[in-house]
Amino acid sequence: MAENEAEGGAASEGAEAPPKNKLKLIIMAVGLLAVLGGGAATWFFFFRHGDNEHHAEAAPPPKPPSFVDVPDIMVNLAGAPGERVQYLRLKIVLELKEEKQIEAIKPTMPRVTDIFQTYVRELRPSDLNGSAGIFRLKEELTKRVNAAVAPVQVSAVLFKEVVIQ
Repeated sequence: MAENEAEGGAASEGAEAPPKNKLKLIIMAVGLLAVLGGGAATWFFFFRHGDNEHHAEAAPPPKPPSFVDVPDIMVNLAGAPGERVQYLRLKIVLELKEEKQIEAIKPTMPRVTDIFQTYVRELRPSDLNGSAGIFRLKEELTKRVNAAVAPVQVSAVLFKEVVIQ
């Protein structure tokens, strides 16, 4: 019986040995992956990032945009009969991609002013409330100026001053 217990004890020790070996194998595999992952991350951040800097230096610097002033606009806003009349004054600048487009847009400036005047005259004071109202105005004016000065493309309509009185 003592021999059976000794054999059972040896058998149970043998049963415990393989899980310890598997555990050691798993720990070594995880450690190896961590070392390889760390090495790959180091290479990516230090060595690969340097390659992009060389390509960025080879590209020519972008040209600064050009700007054209639009004559100041002052209109009375549409309102209900009997309400106090409110006025809107705008100082606008058009942003162009290239300086040579300035000469192409100058002859069409009266048309641009007319399109802006007719559109802005139909606005109500509530249409200009908050930043969302000003953003919508900017988008509409950009769309209209691009239609007026085609084939020249205006990048943006910029406000120097917006006053509602």
